[in-house]
Amino acid sequence: MDGRHVTLAHGNGFTVQPLEFPGGDIGSLAVHGTVNDLAVSGAVPAYLGLNVFIEEGLEFALLDRLVASMASAARECGVRVAAGDTKVVRRGEGGGVYFATTGLGVRRPGLRLGLDRVREGDVLLASGPMGDHGTAVLLAREQYGLRGDLTSDAASVQPLTTALLDLPGLRFMRDPTRGGLATVAHEIARATGHTVRLHGPSIPIRAPVQSVCEILGFDPLYLACEGRVVAVVAPDEAEHALAEWSALPAGRQAARIGIVQAGAAHVVLETELGGERCLEELEDDPLPRIC
Repeated sequence: MDGRHVTLAHGNGFTVQPLEFPGGDIGSLAVHGTVNDLAVSGAVPAYLGLNVFIEEGLEFALLDRLVASMASAARECGVRVAAGDTKVVRRGEGGGVYFATTGLGVRRPGLRLGLDRVREGDVLLASGPMGDHGTAVLLAREQYGLRGDLTSDAASVQPLTTALLDLPGLRFMRDPTRGGLATVAHEIARATGHTVRLHGPSIPIRAPVQSVCEILGFDPLYLACEGRVVAVVAPDEAEHALAEWSALPAGRQAARIGIVQAGAAHVVLETELGGERCLEELEDDPLPRIC
């Protein structure tokens, strides 16, 4: 780290159940989640601090797999676990293992991203399909007798965020984790005092995700992603940003999904049939312990 860069820190906790799920586990998720929070702030992640809370009776083989997965994810993301601590809790007082991480990264001087920069007319982009992580974890729990081959989207979003950092019209980025896309849209609406209008048919959602949600009564717009980015950009740079994302493996299904309009601070969804409905703010997490 040097004086020419701004240092950012971000902390997070992870309590996902089950501990292993299609496409990831709590170990890799702890790395990706913290790295992604730094990345959408415009920072390059460098170091992680790790606190581990292990429930008495956790199988050593499972713990070994989780630690190996965490190490692999850290190498892929180019970060080092530089500090940490371990505690053991009594049997029945934990969910197997909890991870708490603190990430440290650097952001170049002069880069400004934030909700205060969002303006009327700005465009919302999504880097890929919504709701994959939440649905994959739901299926892994086997609570409803459903099966599927859907995998979590858990991954580093650093390539996606880096691709947009040189755009002067980049206003804001967020990874839509707990509460999904709808919650990010409400965050934008509250901060700006404007209406966020989402175009439903343009929002990428995989068919299996849509099917599971229809069966169980969930809305994929409220389900968590762990490898996607929602970005707000100036209207004259929306196509450029979309092209940058589409050129990346993680952004091949990127889409223009909405706009910030003058009006009351709420979120409106345009439906496939041409109607409109207001998306309410999430009061309770529909799928607790997913990240």
